[in-house]
Amino acid sequence: MSTWQRYILFQIPGWIITGLIIISLWNWRYLPGWIAVLGFIGWVFKDLLMYPLLRLAYENVKPGSQALVGARGVAQDRLDPRGYVRVRGELWNAIANPIDQVIIAGTEVEIVSAEGMQVIVTTPKQRGN
Repeated sequence: MSTWQRYILFQIPGWIITGLIIISLWNWRYLPGWIAVLGFIGWVFKDLLMYPLLRLAYENVKPGSQALVGARGVAQDRLDPRGYVRVRGELWNAIANPIDQVIIAGTEVEIVSAEGMQVIVTTPKQRGN
C-alpha cells in the first residue's frame, strides 16, 4: 500500500466524525446548509494540504539496525574479525566480512547487513566502489 493510500485511510474516520457533527449541527438548525457543506470541504482540504508535511510519518521505515544497511562509518578499533565501528555518531558492534579480513582502526567501512545490535561491515574498495 502506498504512503498516500495509508494517509487517506487514516483520515477517513476523522472525516466521518466531522461529517456526523456537521450534519447534526445542520439538523438541529445551528448551522445553515451552505456553511455545513463549506465546513466539511474545508476540513477535507486541510487534510489534503497537510499531506506533504506528514508524509514521512506514513512511509515504511526500516527498524533499528536495518536502517543502517548501506551507510558508511569508521572502524574505531581493529576488526579481527570483531570490533567496533562508529556510524552516524553511534558506536556499533561489528563483524568484518569476509570473516578472515582484518580491518584496521580508522578505516572507512560500509555496512552490508545487520543482525540485531550487530552490523556486518566491509571496506568500500572490497565491494568494488
